[in-house]
Amino acid sequence: MQRREFLQKSSAAAWAFALPNPSELFKENPMGLLVYSYGARWNSKTESKKYPAFTNAIDLLEHTSKIGAGGIQVGINNWTKDFAKKVRERREKLGLYLEGSLGAPHTKEDVVKFEQDIINAKEAGVQVVRTVCSSGRRYEIFHSRQAFDEAYNQAITSLQLAEPILRKHKIKLGVENHKDWRTDEHVELIKKIDSEWIGITLDFGNNIALLEDPMHVVETLAPYAFTTHVKDMGVEEYNDGFLLSEVPLGKGTNTLPKMLAICKQHNPSIRFNLELITRDPLGIPCLKDDYWS
Repeated sequence: MQRREFLQKSSAAAWAFALPNPSELFKENPMGLLVYSYGARWNSKTESKKYPAFTNAIDLLEHTSKIGAGGIQVGINNWTKDFAKKVRERREKLGLYLEGSLGAPHTKEDVVKFEQDIINAKEAGVQVVRTVCSSGRRYEIFHSRQAFDEAYNQAITSLQLAEPILRKHKIKLGVENHKDWRTDEHVELIKKIDSEWIGITLDFGNNIALLEDPMHVVETLAPYAFTTHVKDMGVEEYNDGFLLSEVPLGKGTNTLPKMLAICKQHNPSIRFNLELITRDPLGIPCLKDDYWS
């Protein structure tokens, strides 16, 4: 056994004894479900008695309660006040939590609609909303530093437009690390906004696509995290780099008990939302020149 391997295994064993068992961690606060874990059933047009489509947040709440999960994170775009009340009534009866997902305003003209979506989400019982500030994966959509810088500056503008609305209605907005910002850039973004209402939605696996150590990502971003996307990750080589995929918890590379404990240490009320996406593995072309541009 190599020295590094020995240290890694010894460290993992020590943490295993020092940290709470995940099942114990979730006894009082069960893990929630992310809508993206149900890509095949969300608004599905396929008829199925066993796996019927989820057409809205209430359907997903019903399913979540049935399987014993703690709550959901779901899109809140274009909800009406009436629908928000129905969601609140059902959520309270089932005893579940509710987090939202919503795009930040791009321009001043978008602020009115953003505020209405936030008002309706608050009516339903949402206290934390997840957002993203880019339109895709960094290594796929940007082909120059200038293009990336323009997107980064737009993200700052969007969050500055959102902040007064969030402060007014006392709703927290977590910006996800969405295969866009590296960890230092993400922290810089949050510090530039400098608001108690804007933090991070901490995804446990996305930054592997940017060649960052997931534990480093969690340790660095957890102090700013309002909510999470919990996942375990598998990798495999291919000609242009490596394939990356979500895998069942405990079957991948992430040291989940330590990651969960770090998040809980920084934010005792943080929610753990399972994001287990069923799809073909993503190709991370880190051996191609364009990846690095």
